[in-house]
Amino acid sequence: MSQKSYLILGASGGIGRALCAQLSTAGARIVAAAPPSDRLDRLATDFGAETHALDATNYEAVQALIQTTARGTGGLQGIANCVGSVLLKPAHLTSLEEFEAVLSLNLRTAFYVVKAATRALMSQGGSIVLCSSAVVRTGLPNHAAIAAAKGGVEGLVRAAAASYARRKIRINAVAPGLVATPATARIVENEASRTQSEALHALGRIGQPAEVARAIAWLLDDDQSGWVTGQVWGIDGGLGSLHAR
Repeated sequence: MSQKSYLILGASGGIGRALCAQLSTAGARIVAAAPPSDRLDRLATDFGAETHALDATNYEAVQALIQTTARGTGGLQGIANCVGSVLLKPAHLTSLEEFEAVLSLNLRTAFYVVKAATRALMSQGGSIVLCSSAVVRTGLPNHAAIAAAKGGVEGLVRAAAASYARRKIRINAVAPGLVATPATARIVENEASRTQSEALHALGRIGQPAEVARAIAWLLDDDQSGWVTGQVWGIDGGLGSLHAR
């Protein structure tokens, strides 16, 4: 990955930060985008990332950043969208405003990245990695909105991968189980909730951000995963496919 350039949206979150660390270790140029915060600023200090304050639900802002990055030194070889949210409610208790917010952060941002990135990568190819969830593959109570949004992400991956394969643009996704990040702190830091969540995973534990980030980094790198496209990789301790207990 030395000298390759990658754009990470949602870079200040748990998985986004771990991905920046992974790419930095590999010697890549990192362009990190997230809402303004101290966590975003620290990415520049800790990993030498070029940081940008960004609202990923604003298509014009996403498009402008992708275009600017692609025109910069070294061009652009890959983009990862780590933007997302967690909402645990049954459908009848989910407000329409909450549902719209879940769709906006999880599905619309993914579509915006694909729409803007495919234009930027059209001439030379590259890799786009999105984030789905294991809850798309296995029915879990109280996950109606997030499962609907992430299911849309998986459909997007397959359709877009087919559309742009001849342009040598690869589009894949990771589908994590429960991962210990700031977004899931309310679940992870509650002993009862954590124990219950661990029991749902066949491997008996929740995931760490670095475990998901390593899979994303692999998918971003054409030298390692150049024959992989249209795939959704379960990085989930077995949650999406196994019932071992």
